[in-house]
Amino acid sequence: MPSKVHVNGQLVPPEQAVVSVYDHGLLYGDGVFEGIRVYGGKVFLLAEHVDRLYESASAIRLEIPISPAEMTQVVEETVAANVADGIDVGYVRLVVTRGSGTLGLDIRKTANPQVICIADTITLYPPEIYENGLELVTASTIRNHPQALSPRIKSLNYLNNILAKIEGTDAGSVEALMLNHEGHVAECTGDNVFLVKNGVLKTPSTDAGILDGITRKAVIDLAREAGLPVEETTLVRHDLYVADECFLTGTAAEVVPVVKLDGRAIGNGEPGPVTRDLLDRFQKLTRG
Repeated sequence: MPSKVHVNGQLVPPEQAVVSVYDHGLLYGDGVFEGIRVYGGKVFLLAEHVDRLYESASAIRLEIPISPAEMTQVVEETVAANVADGIDVGYVRLVVTRGSGTLGLDIRKTANPQVICIADTITLYPPEIYENGLELVTASTIRNHPQALSPRIKSLNYLNNILAKIEGTDAGSVEALMLNHEGHVAECTGDNVFLVKNGVLKTPSTDAGILDGITRKAVIDLAREAGLPVEETTLVRHDLYVADECFLTGTAAEVVPVVKLDGRAIGNGEPGPVTRDLLDRFQKLTRG
């Protein structure tokens, strides 16, 4: 547990980091957040995460009470205050809630959005997952319809993902693949998905109703720098079943090989060379 949490301009002990029970972030999941990695005491791609936080807030008409520059300072101060607690390599959770209000949905009856920053250690996938690969199942819970709630908004309401995650863990898998309302591959409950087929790297486009992942973008850039063709395109499960390789990307996950989907081996059932190369490139990028 960190020694200090940043709440509304103050670094306080975790037990003093509280919000009102009338806060609409708690009552209705009305707010936005970012998960950000820390490597060597430095925050990875902080500007990109702060930009997405403000974009998400704008999409739900939430006015963040501090500027992006001040938000950047909040994150850096929180990380610096907790380096002694082991977050030299860790994780930041940056949260903005709607603030306290009445027991109703009217945002005009809320006030004082809460800005919260937590810097802590994080539990990653065990090393054997990166060595041997992950097995996925397809969840029956589909991704939110993008016309109902855009998955590009990183909101505090993650129940859609949680229900799919339950299906995965019930089936003995730590992740689950989610399809969209058209039956196309969207993403996993907490990660973006990629496949390799005939030397081409493919991933669902944002039109599939996915979160536009920061790590996803970084890996696409690394692949292109390595001369690997990249396509953001429509995918169905068949494409994953017959892929040469498959992997997931995410802030916490980084680059995780996938070797099975719904009991079917992908490729030769082992992490492939492109996946291993991109994981190596990503680790060099993040760890200098």
